[in-house]
Amino acid sequence: MGNIKQNFSIKDLESLSGIKAHTIRMWEKRYGVLKPKRTDSNIRTYDVSGLQKILNITFLNENGYKISRISKMTDDEINNLVKNITTSKSNMNRALKSFKVAMMNFDQALFLKTYDNLLESKTFGEIYNDVFIPLLQEIGFLWQAETITPAHEQFISTLIKQKLFINIEKLQFEEPSKTDKVFVLFLPEEEIHDIGLFYTNYELLLHGYKVIFLGQSLPMDDLTYLSQLFDKTVFVSYLTVKPENIEDYITTFNKKVIAESNAEYWLLGRKSIELIESNFELPQQIKSFKTLNDLTLNL
Repeated sequence: MGNIKQNFSIKDLESLSGIKAHTIRMWEKRYGVLKPKRTDSNIRTYDVSGLQKILNITFLNENGYKISRISKMTDDEINNLVKNITTSKSNMNRALKSFKVAMMNFDQALFLKTYDNLLESKTFGEIYNDVFIPLLQEIGFLWQAETITPAHEQFISTLIKQKLFINIEKLQFEEPSKTDKVFVLFLPEEEIHDIGLFYTNYELLLHGYKVIFLGQSLPMDDLTYLSQLFDKTVFVSYLTVKPENIEDYITTFNKKVIAESNAEYWLLGRKSIELIESNFELPQQIKSFKTLNDLTLNL
């Protein structure tokens, strides 16, 4: 998967656009909107421009343009119309489609315009939870299925992180209003998926707490000092793929970092959900949450 993917199956187009394969075939036959190549065994394949076009066509179709009208437009006219359409403030699904078009076209301007339109009627938290989380989840599935490339995932993830950084920095200028806990956010070694941790940082700052953000791939031995530094330290990790053996990691963390202190360790992410579902008995000072909302209710 190191190379940028250049050819896509009709199943790939269906997965990305949400349009059924038989509808895509009908649009090809009746309106000539796509011109796929054929393999020796007569299987349709589409290049990057074909994929981008079906995403743009789908976006216009969902915004009220009939396929018969779209089929008469040039590629440039379709691209310009997509950019000029104002994303509906009440329809998050349209925003999701718009962000996917931006991702596939590597179109930063479309991403920013869609985001700014949403921001007129939604808070950043609402945009993140209602649009960015479903988008990132879908991108994860598409990446695993090799429908999109690492370049697409990195492009959209970086833009989302930029918005996170801007909103986090605004809150960092404010003095903490709550002093009963200090949160230390980190990811264990080899865990590099940090968007969830950044948003946790945002929510904790929004709730008025002091947050020390340490980032990804942090050795456990580096945390012992922080467990003793404050009256009540709460370590938080958002675990997506690491550590592989979460139960062993927690047991070791409890012994090395928090057993002799008043500190706690709170867990979020896919690994945390797996832990809850496994019914593993957690040490007294460690808590596992299914969602960030569950965590904030525990503040």
